[in-house]
Amino acid sequence: MTSEVIRNPAEDHLLTPQNSALVVIDYQPVQVNSIASMDRPLMVRNIVATAKAGVAYKLPIVHTTVNVKTGLNKPPISQLQAVLADFPTYDRTTINSWEDIEFRQAVEATGRKKLIMTALWTEACLAFPALDALKEGYEVYVVVDAVGGTSVTAHDAALRRVEQAGGKLISVVQLLCELQRDWKRTETVPAFLDIMKGLGGTAGLQFEWDAAERAHG
Repeated sequence: MTSEVIRNPAEDHLLTPQNSALVVIDYQPVQVNSIASMDRPLMVRNIVATAKAGVAYKLPIVHTTVNVKTGLNKPPISQLQAVLADFPTYDRTTINSWEDIEFRQAVEATGRKKLIMTALWTEACLAFPALDALKEGYEVYVVVDAVGGTSVTAHDAALRRVEQAGGKLISVVQLLCELQRDWKRTETVPAFLDIMKGLGGTAGLQFEWDAAERAHG
């Protein structure tokens, strides 16, 4: 079996490490604890996996928080801080991060038109910048199992609104597979497997079992 020659990674219609950027918005304790649209520990595991994917595949990452400097809110959850420690954090007061000058300049500075976007809450801090980015000609990919809203209804309605405006919905596993694309790209395979194992679930467990079997001959 022979893999095709790698398509131009900057022009590929699918996500690649060379044509996309990751945006992470407001994974702070108050927001995390107010999520009611999905299991919170699972959501935390998924956003951490998403951030790890961004680091492993060397994506430009724009990380922002709200109201930390004003003292009204706390810094990001420690699990995410540990992954994104080497990246700057843009603190703001706007609910819509797209209306913060430094945040928007950071996104523009990535030079990427495909934005992998994650945020809490879906109905506000995700939907508003996603809609603005779409209006300005960006492609927006929402990692649906790494975001959450204050209710299932609010979360679902926000995702529908973003999708109706042209946004694309993806999952954490789809993101990983789309960035990896070919097992022959061996440099990132170890990180791929580690992230998958950290996600748990049936696929993660299978990777764990396979690794254990290889380790024991």
